[in-house]
Amino acid sequence: MIQIWHPCTQMKDHEKYPLIKIKNAKGVYLYDFEGNSYIDGISSWWVNLFGHSNERLNKAIADQLNVMEQIIFAGFTHEKALELTRLLSEVVPENLSRVFFAEIGSSAVEISLKMSYHYFQNIGQKKRCKFVSLKNGYHGETIGALSVSGEDLYKSAYKKIMPVNIISPSPDCYRCKFGQSRESCNIECFTDIEKILISNNEKICAVIVEPLVQFAGGFKIYPPKYLVKLRELTSKLGIHLILDEIATGFGRTGKMFACEWAGIKPDFMCLSKGITSGYLPLSVVLTTDKIYSAFYDDYTTLKAFLHSHSYNGNALSCAAAVETLKIFKEEDVLEKNEEKFKYMRKIIENKFTELKHVGEIRHIGFISAIELVENKKTKKPFDWKKRIGFSIYREALKRGALLRNLGDIIYFLPPYIIEPHQIEDLVNAAHQSYLEVLKR
Repeated sequence: MIQIWHPCTQMKDHEKYPLIKIKNAKGVYLYDFEGNSYIDGISSWWVNLFGHSNERLNKAIADQLNVMEQIIFAGFTHEKALELTRLLSEVVPENLSRVFFAEIGSSAVEISLKMSYHYFQNIGQKKRCKFVSLKNGYHGETIGALSVSGEDLYKSAYKKIMPVNIISPSPDCYRCKFGQSRESCNIECFTDIEKILISNNEKICAVIVEPLVQFAGGFKIYPPKYLVKLRELTSKLGIHLILDEIATGFGRTGKMFACEWAGIKPDFMCLSKGITSGYLPLSVVLTTDKIYSAFYDDYTTLKAFLHSHSYNGNALSCAAAVETLKIFKEEDVLEKNEEKFKYMRKIIENKFTELKHVGEIRHIGFISAIELVENKKTKKPFDWKKRIGFSIYREALKRGALLRNLGDIIYFLPPYIIEPHQIEDLVNAAHQSYLEVLKR
């Protein structure tokens, strides 16, 4: 009998912790077959924006299902893809005038890397073949995406088979090696990547970063000015800037896209996750006319970008994305979110700030992260083998809250439709779980 091998999981854990089988989901809640409910405090892995079984999204997908589900996207197009392109053009940086469709975030990252490299090949700068990214950065699980990720937890087992790229030290505002603070520094840490880019300029295609927040790398949050300096330097050196907005996009940082905090325009932008409100797989890569033009030529020049996926431009996924952008536009989502995440921050600060093992509480937009440490004064982390964060996650499930940890970081990233009383329940469950685990 075939059994499921679940993602990002040591399956042996389930000998002690049986899988939770979900029966249905509605709004911010998941319901299991035992009658238990769980507040989805992590938006089901950062994708669900407007709640489970959202009536508008359900209808949009059902309506599209009665029209067309999937067609080949090479040589053909359809109305939902065209409508999505029009709606994206209203919200992305104005220099991004071309869109390429894929299915998942890793694919979008792979496409952006290939496009950047291929662009330089097409214009005759053939020495450019490397990419620069940040330590603790995360860009996906496929081999190319892993090669520009800076988190060894996910990539160390595969180093012998992946391309060799350049990893720069990243901003770490909690443990700043310059002794500065996130709010008042002069971005002294930028000198790390600055030296790398200048000394390796001739062989670098692009820099790829998660703007402002490194999600899977520990929810590290850094100042917008870092992005400003990075855009200035990459433009000066003729290096592409790829912004991985897969997790930060669609309102999560408080603006539609994180790059808006810095007022910059990238050469590539990768989008996925919230683009369909967590309903269906879809990703896109947005780029400029300048880059597109380097591929536009007679077929016999062999300059075309021939990357393809079977489900490029899937009509059902596009319908979900179209409705997602309409909800943003028609329901003043960003404005309403501001009051909610301010309330969430206030409760988290009140509950956690004075606790013995809370090293730092970080916030941006509808993201809050609590880093737990063994010693608050020295910022010494817990021994990772103790799995403190994991124990809190398991304890929170008993209290009706889904708070999947990242190491010893507990984070709050709920769907935007969450109500104040549900925020209170979520934070209280986390607080009680902390107290229970740390007293053991």
